Amino acid sequence: MLHLRKKILVAIDGSPLSDKAAEEAVRMAAGNPSQFKSKIYAMLVLPNAPRSTFTDFVPPPPITETPDWEELRQRVFYVIEKNAREADIPLEIRVVYGEPAEELVTFADKEQIDVIVLGSSGKGFLKRQLLGSVSHKVVKTASCSVYIVKG
Repeated sequence: MLHLRKKILVAIDGSPLSDKAAEEAVRMAAGNPSQFKSKIYAMLVLPNAPRSTFTDFVPPPPITETPDWEELRQRVFYVIEKNAREADIPLEIRVVYGEPAEELVTFADKEQIDVIVLGSSGKGFLKRQLLGSVSHKVVKTASCSVYIVKG
């Protein structure tokens, strides 16, 4: 059997469940018996920046351009950075704005990702029907494998 390098995309949002998904992504990458190292892409999808209105003279800057961003970024990506470094797995961090499921699937298609790893919030049937869920949308629209980590 041919074992090639895998490209793994993990959705990160700083929650305990996304930390668990990050740990699983590193375990998956480290378990690849190939001589070529797998690579992890950690993606944080932030909501679209608020649009300015006529009453705003100076619209607020996006969170990534605020003085507190670096501290927040370190907290959000701490687990994936620590685990990838300890396992010697190449890691690339991405922060984008948009709708999470759409951004994850678009990036996966563009970069030819082999598997998307994300946490499932565990919403019940009714909440999922009313609000939708990122994991459900990704499973329905992704062209690659999707690994869902349950809480």
